[in-house]
Amino acid sequence: MAELKNNLRVYLQPAFVICVWVLATTGIGMSVTMKHLGIILQKEPLPLKRSLECLDEADLTPYQVVPPKLKITNSEVLKALGTEDYIQWILEDTEQPATSPVKACLLFITYYPLPDRVPHVPEECWTGGGYQRLGSEEVRLNIHTTGDEKVDISAKYLVFGPKKANVWENRFRVPDVYFFRVNGHYASSREEARIALNKNLFGKHSYFCKVELVFNVGSVAPSKKELIRASEKLLGVILPVLERDHWPD
Repeated sequence: MAELKNNLRVYLQPAFVICVWVLATTGIGMSVTMKHLGIILQKEPLPLKRSLECLDEADLTPYQVVPPKLKITNSEVLKALGTEDYIQWILEDTEQPATSPVKACLLFITYYPLPDRVPHVPEECWTGGGYQRLGSEEVRLNIHTTGDEKVDISAKYLVFGPKKANVWENRFRVPDVYFFRVNGHYASSREEARIALNKNLFGKHSYFCKVELVFNVGSVAPSKKELIRASEKLLGVILPVLERDHWPD
């Protein structure tokens, strides 16, 4: 009992009481100040205008969707992805010859209507699947959309290969390009996406969407130049559709 009384005396010391009071009033003061300034920390969900699964294939000409449309059936993988609003489509460029290394592309788009973090980037996905990263750099994509409109986007360009490759696999490469759409703007990395989300102090909503292109579905991987050119062509078709019909205004 004496020991309990001694412990209680510590918490009743003026210095401790003053410290607790200062912390409490500071917290209340900060909350009142942020509210007064219009700063909104707790965001509300912002759904897509239309689900990604409703993306109109007729708007993707000259690209065709190769069935079946891939779906994630593993619950753990879906949990790690952090969203159920996504598409994984293999697109074929009908204007490319059958032997072209950019004839087919895996289009992987994920949308997050209430982001509190930025999960699932290819660096973690591929390395977790038994691959090693062989190259990483930022590239600039010059995209021609409808009419004479042009969009310049910074994106991350990655190259992966098997960690334990036999004589037949040692030249196998997986080139990957991805970027984010964050609150109406583009970001080239997870770090840039987080910065963009943190800048939205006064908005009620925040969202981000990852767009990823993987040109490894053929037997031969494209060069960096071929991949960039093919990415610019494909994005010139699909970005106007996403901005017009799917992403929030």
